[in-house]
Amino acid sequence: MTLNAADQFHIGIVVEDFESTLAELAELFGYQWCEEMSNPTDVVYPDGSRGVVPTSFVYSMNTPRLEIIRTIPGTLWVPAAGSGVHHMGYWSDDIAADSDALGRRGFVAEVVGTRPEGEPFWAYLRHGSGPRIELVSRALQPIMERYFATGKVPGSAGAGPAEASSNPLQGGTG
Repeated sequence: MTLNAADQFHIGIVVEDFESTLAELAELFGYQWCEEMSNPTDVVYPDGSRGVVPTSFVYSMNTPRLEIIRTIPGTLWVPAAGSGVHHMGYWSDDIAADSDALGRRGFVAEVVGTRPEGEPFWAYLRHGSGPRIELVSRALQPIMERYFATGKVPGSAGAGPAEASSNPLQGGTG
């Protein structure tokens, strides 16, 4: 497997009360938040069916990096019982190969985010114990690092010249 601890870059938490959670974490721990990203996300389910899910989330600008996600009833994006940790996010050089490697260790794919041409750029996998794992294409790392640094959604005003023409994260990261 090509994943290692150094590839872990965020903890995802799905919440019912998005605004209150952001305010509370900012007040308690000094978190500063990037702009919210809201994107329709093309997805593929394990049975091969396709769909579009309206994801909406925000990352912290400071570390340890948190991703706070709005609840989407009827999907896997609902609050996790107990600790609230929904997933651990890792950079991946090869989403398909890393998903296969995790599959050999008992993880089951839940959903894969795809670009319009069908290329996977993130995936969620779940094991019988522990949190979900989100694999995020390392090709997105420079774009995401800029988002973390500026707090501006790629493609928005003030995001910088590299992202000003379009949102390269169309479809979100989950």
